[in-house]
Amino acid sequence: MEQLAAGRKTARTLTRRKRMPPRSTPSERQRRLGAELRKLRTRARLSGDDVAALLQADRSRVSHIEAGRVDVPRNGLYKLLRAYGCESGPLFDALMDMAHDRGKGWWDEYKDVLARRALDLAELESRTTAIRAHDSSVIPGLLQTEDYAHAVITGVESERPHLDQGVRFRIERQRVLAGLRSYHAVIYEAALRMRIGDTNTMRKQLLKLIEIARLPHVTLQIFPFEGGAYSTFSRNFVLLGGPTPELDTLYREHPTSADFIGDGDVIADYTRMFERLTSLALAPVDPETAPESQETRNSLSLIQHALYELR
Repeated sequence: MEQLAAGRKTARTLTRRKRMPPRSTPSERQRRLGAELRKLRTRARLSGDDVAALLQADRSRVSHIEAGRVDVPRNGLYKLLRAYGCESGPLFDALMDMAHDRGKGWWDEYKDVLARRALDLAELESRTTAIRAHDSSVIPGLLQTEDYAHAVITGVESERPHLDQGVRFRIERQRVLAGLRSYHAVIYEAALRMRIGDTNTMRKQLLKLIEIARLPHVTLQIFPFEGGAYSTFSRNFVLLGGPTPELDTLYREHPTSADFIGDGDVIADYTRMFERLTSLALAPVDPETAPESQETRNSLSLIQHALYELR
């Protein structure tokens, strides 16, 4: 507290320095950093005025930092984390990295043609260690072929401008798969049966599912019709693992918007939901198993059956 008191005394004597105006549309990374700092401050039982004094700034700047509208310099963030009782370790390092990440990447090429939420998702995926995805309607975006992606986007937004760029963006996002520790998807059987594009498009898409399932870090399960309504009830969602559990994110996409949720209780609820989906779904695809040796119905046999019906 002596450090906070000294900060208050210094703040009263400082001349206000010129600063960049607050940004009106912070990125998801910037919003999440601010939200995590607010959580830590609240847990440490410090007021906004206490933090303002520590940073030698006014109270409004603290509000802007916690809303992701302004950045906090490296030495300032270090002071905050120490004052909040955040010890050196994975979370401390991850928050420092988030603050000083410029947010630049391959997705910048699309900033003038795609919605901010799409760019935020690509940036978030670039920092993700593990992904768990559930889709009750179509094949997840990270597993789509180019033709299938084109058919999906066209079917949903036939008048969408920059359609080709949107498809290319979705395909480029798939590069993240190679760097993940694990990827686990549960897909409702309806996604295998729904005709997206022509027969050839669907055939190539189903074959790609089997091909991707050959990757050692990929687990693919199909939720069959006879599994009940739980898959439909659960809707579509993605759980993205952060560098620490505190920075895990739930992503839910809607027709005209998207949610990025960092609330631990909500993420825990969806984690339990995903675990129930995996328990009700068929056994994962095991591409090493020959079709004739499959004694019970599993995810691979269901995909192969859907392929057969396309003939």
